[in-house]
Amino acid sequence: MAKAAGGEEALVLDGGARMRRRERGPGDISDEQVETFLATLAETCNVVRSARAAGFSANWAYRKRRRDAGFRAGWAMAVREGYAKLELVLLERAIKGTPKPFVRRDGSERIIREYSTALAVALLRRHADTADEADQSQDDEAMRETRERILAKLERLRARNEAEAAEGIETKAALGRVEIIRWALRRHRGGAK
Repeated sequence: MAKAAGGEEALVLDGGARMRRRERGPGDISDEQVETFLATLAETCNVVRSARAAGFSANWAYRKRRRDAGFRAGWAMAVREGYAKLELVLLERAIKGTPKPFVRRDGSERIIREYSTALAVALLRRHADTADEADQSQDDEAMRETRERILAKLERLRARNEAEAAEGIETKAALGRVEIIRWALRRHRGGAK
């Protein structure tokens, strides 16, 4: 069998109806090629360029993504990383502007900074949505905790009123509390908002 660089046997897992290990052939894609593909994909977000850099076709990459969950997860992570980098570049461009040559009437040239309002608004909208989602999830959690505390207090009041009623202590205020508690418990049991 062929030996890999580290002295171990160079084997690949062959698919099909029955999985088996076989010697790596000259047409097989190496782990290093896959790593190159994913690293380039994270840098460029371009599948064709990434496949070319790794030494295989984009079609092979798409087929591999359909069949291999690990490769698919690596692809998704690379794309997320690539888009995060792209967003940082766009954010810097929106904040600092883009240098643009400006030719004056006398023929002299001056560099001015051009700021894209559309880019800035798009980035703000994206981050506003993210911030709103985070605030909403915190608000939902806080609301759930508050509701649980209120329901626990109502349960304690109900138990106290039942104990007072069992002892024969039924005041007008106690009867009013019982009705309010019953209504509140009916309304909020089962997670109603």
